[in-house]
Amino acid sequence: MQFVSQIGGSVTNSLAYVGSLASLGGRAAYYTFVGPFQGKPLRIQRAVSQAMDVGVRALPILSLITFFIGLILALQAAYELRRFGAISYVATAVAISMSRELGPLITAIVVIGRSGSAFAAEIGTMKVTEEIDALETMAISPIRFLVTPKFLAMIVMLPCLTIWANAMGILGGSLFGVAQADFTFGRYIQASLDSLLLRDIMTGLVKSVMFGITITAVGCQEGLDTGAGAEQVGRSTTRAVVVSIFLVVLVDLVFTTLFFFVSGS
Repeated sequence: MQFVSQIGGSVTNSLAYVGSLASLGGRAAYYTFVGPFQGKPLRIQRAVSQAMDVGVRALPILSLITFFIGLILALQAAYELRRFGAISYVATAVAISMSRELGPLITAIVVIGRSGSAFAAEIGTMKVTEEIDALETMAISPIRFLVTPKFLAMIVMLPCLTIWANAMGILGGSLFGVAQADFTFGRYIQASLDSLLLRDIMTGLVKSVMFGITITAVGCQEGLDTGAGAEQVGRSTTRAVVVSIFLVVLVDLVFTTLFFFVSGS
């Protein structure tokens, strides 16, 4: 009975946590899209600063990682396709894999490591030093003041980063295509573009928006839940990264399944 009780408690806690994430995300969305029409202006300057941190400063590491992943995909695809005399389909395999799945997922993981952890550490530190309490004392909503700029930056920049990641992955695959598969660079790029449908690109972009909302909600929620003491900030940051990766993969599974059944119907 104790085992069953523990399982029930874990399920209840998990559902409560998901509910708190949904509440936080909903309030941030309200302040982003409805608040400006009700006399609650957005902190545009802060949102732009967050967008620079989330997006522009992530470009070097994201470019390097996705370029190498595109090259690895080409090598792995060619290993099997060569057996069937279909090595010319390497460009198609890389382009579709990056656009539908790996581009959004790798982008989300990189952003979790860079920005999701930073959100938790920033807000957690403010919680420990009682700055959150000071905002509430001044009748300033911490959600509107702290979370909304991050929310706006994420839902704008993550799709942009995903498009960039897709492009770098295709470029990485072209390195193999030109060197080993008798492509010219122009022909490889054209083959990649011809293989992509608008549905493939939109699938990745929809996922990236949902990933951005998830990462923001988890990072900020963990920061707001930080206990007393500097040690708790580290724990909140670690938990934000672990939970974000798990939920991003779960969201990816849900949307991939949804798109599969929708496209098959």
